[in-house]
Amino acid sequence: MDVIQVQGPARLAGEVAVVGAKNSALKLMAAALLATGESVITNIPRITDIALMGEVLRRLGCEVSFTERSKTLADVRINVPETLNPEADYDLVRRLRASICVLGPLLARCGRVRVAHPGGDAIGSRGLDMHVAGLARMGAEISGEHGFVIAEAPSGLKGAAIWLDFPSVGATENLLMAAVLAKGETEIDNAAREPEIVDICTMLSSMGADIEGAGSSKLVVRGVAALSPTTHATIGDRIVAGTWAFGAAMTQGDVTVTGIDPAYLEIALDKIVQAGGMVETRPDSFRVRMDNRPRAVDVVTLPFPGFATDLLPMAIGLAAVADGVSLVTENIFDGRFMFVQEMIRLGADIKTDGHHAVVRGRERLSSAEVRATDIRAGAGLVIAGLLTDGTTVVRHAHHIDRGYPDFVSDLRGLGVVADRVEAPADPEYII
Repeated sequence: MDVIQVQGPARLAGEVAVVGAKNSALKLMAAALLATGESVITNIPRITDIALMGEVLRRLGCEVSFTERSKTLADVRINVPETLNPEADYDLVRRLRASICVLGPLLARCGRVRVAHPGGDAIGSRGLDMHVAGLARMGAEISGEHGFVIAEAPSGLKGAAIWLDFPSVGATENLLMAAVLAKGETEIDNAAREPEIVDICTMLSSMGADIEGAGSSKLVVRGVAALSPTTHATIGDRIVAGTWAFGAAMTQGDVTVTGIDPAYLEIALDKIVQAGGMVETRPDSFRVRMDNRPRAVDVVTLPFPGFATDLLPMAIGLAAVADGVSLVTENIFDGRFMFVQEMIRLGADIKTDGHHAVVRGRERLSSAEVRATDIRAGAGLVIAGLLTDGTTVVRHAHHIDRGYPDFVSDLRGLGVVADRVEAPADPEYII
């Protein structure tokens, strides 16, 4: 496994471009299953997870081809056959949690689906209860065996009123994609409001779906007999953009991020302003500058439009070098704090209690060898390494590859001495 090495202390300065959102592109690829023929999705990030989703679709019977536009960007063509294989293989699904989003489209198209329980990042329990309950309300019969979820609706799905106990992004996406081909009207209350949900609604509408309420907590979907293939551009990745925003604030840097609507990051950018940073926004870019040591600010993660849980590692990184004491509260995933022990290896003063973390800021962290536990934690540890007094080594860099295309090149473009090298055998970690 490769490692990423960064030399501290370093200040991020310059311009960096953000490409399509991973959390949107994966679901858009699944949405293509709903229409026979060739759909084209542009502004796709060149990351590991996209390649895995491409293989998932191939095994379902699709022809999938990628056209590279740059080192970080590609387009994907998905040719969907009239008859699909309704089973998603375990060996792929276990590596990519987002592949569970084929459940809704396959059930709508085939009337039967067998999908393995998903894997993905180890950041806490992310059950399928709301997916299953919603599909059952639409007339599906759900069962499970040998690690697979099996759903059947031989006479087709029917519109229903569905209330989500929590505004789950995954459940909203699966139920939305199932509802567009169901008979009658489906209402999804307490639906997720993330920009990625709006993006998938936009693509589905261009395919002929009848959807109202995108971006609100209530989606109304009137089922249609069939959809048509389309061409759609993925929205910019707000989490990658937020990573660079917090990186600029942490390192007292000056970074302009392009290819992103700043409205997707309103609360995150406001936290940087509260910490003493200066933020300038334009319709498709923003600039973050921090001239002095950041001030401590409290952060609470919530569903959109709240502070994104995926930016929690960066918020803790900012708190670790801020002037004062910060309280960081995680409300989405019960395992999100798994990476905190690695931050402590870098000299951060962090105490956790349940879903709270108390962080006492220090002027400087200390270099060490640490381990990425998930995509965002890995990126956060690399950025934190810029606040140290030497070379920080982040192992398990493959996690970062799943969310950040060419991360090291972007770091170098912002003035960081960074390298990616082949790792020796992984040492024992005693926590």
